Amino acid sequence: MLRISGSSERFCDGIRRRSFLQIGGLAMGGLSLPGILAAQEKSPQKPGAHKSVIMIYLPGGPPHQDMVDLKPDAPSGIRSEFKPIATSVSGIQFGELMPKLAARADKLVTIRSIVGATGAHWAHQCMTGRTTRNPPQGGWPEFGSTVSSIEGATRPSVPPFVSLSPVMKHTPYNNGYPGFLGVAHAPFRPSGDGKADLVLNGISLERLGDRSRLLGAFDRFRRDTDASGMMEGVDAFTRQALGVLTSSRIAGALDLDKEDPKVRESYGKGTAKVQGDAAPRLMEQFLMARRLVEAGVRCVTLSFSFWDFHGANFARCRENVPDLDRGVAALIDDLHERGLDKDVTVVVWGEFGRTPKINKKGGRDHWPQVSCALLAGGGLRTGQVIGSTDRNAAEAKDRPVHFQEVLATIYHNLGIDVSTATVRDYNGRPHYLVDDGRQPITEII
Repeated sequence: MLRISGSSERFCDGIRRRSFLQIGGLAMGGLSLPGILAAQEKSPQKPGAHKSVIMIYLPGGPPHQDMVDLKPDAPSGIRSEFKPIATSVSGIQFGELMPKLAARADKLVTIRSIVGATGAHWAHQCMTGRTTRNPPQGGWPEFGSTVSSIEGATRPSVPPFVSLSPVMKHTPYNNGYPGFLGVAHAPFRPSGDGKADLVLNGISLERLGDRSRLLGAFDRFRRDTDASGMMEGVDAFTRQALGVLTSSRIAGALDLDKEDPKVRESYGKGTAKVQGDAAPRLMEQFLMARRLVEAGVRCVTLSFSFWDFHGANFARCRENVPDLDRGVAALIDDLHERGLDKDVTVVVWGEFGRTPKINKKGGRDHWPQVSCALLAGGGLRTGQVIGSTDRNAAEAKDRPVHFQEVLATIYHNLGIDVSTATVRDYNGRPHYLVDDGRQPITEII
């Protein structure tokens, strides 16, 4: 059995799957790649159109007051230890731990007034734009699954949605759930040792062809005994599934040894050590994400480090923020140098902000009232700040931006009109991608 490995998990639609794509399973006993491709075949294709998004999720909620919204005039016990520094845009300041992004502020949209959080650790807010209250049966699909359903794949051998996020100890941080769209639109997860299974180790193309012909014989037998005709077309989808293995696009994108050493060095390495109960600080995820969108993937998500700084906030910032600064800056440079800055949208954010008041442990606690986000690429009107907060960075002072407005902007950049596009749940009921009235951020599109 050939397989592309991943992890074992239960989706929010209640279906458990071993997250590997089986060649030869034909949808029997687990999620099969032919099944995924069959579902994608039903989605409208847009030949030649390839807009992408890379979402960098910061599990735990980063401290906005220490990164992009410093308040040096705030009272002691609230203001950051870090000094504000000038950026490449007059009038915009970042924290001193972010010099690389400060130098690229002209290529960024800084949002200082994200609202709509619940205060609970949950990647769901960033991945869907919605809270977990009163979800439809099966749950809300993440934006990558929605794009998979509406747009389909750019080519048969490239999955539309890839998640580089590891399975994290704190379950609500985990992401990659397709909700009511079902496992056919779950992300491909090339995590861990699964990357090795993307090559035909020890199996020649001729031998693979023999297995394909044998599989075809079983398919014809099953189809002959299937009075309903449901087996019609299975051979075509199986050929596409085999195409993923025989194509080098995804395996090549994941092989960082093929990258220019100077480019690879610009991203850095980081550490594979998991911090807290979230994710490691792997710098090469950013590079891998760029390589995947360049190969034809529409949506890539990744989870970077751990940001739940209830204690030692400033020490943890010194440990984490510089790597985030370097990785995102390298990604922005890379996209611009490759001419991808108009086609690839980058979003960096967490599920909420942190308290203005520093607690007795020197940390900042959960603060759903306001948080921040960085956007880049996608042809956006960069070099500006959207929204502001009060003198303590505690509340949105003007232009509050809801999570769903950011998601609506992502959909817009992918060519999806949130005013008309819908996805259907298990009962065939259509749902808009964002709540009524939520629209893309007009100031930046």
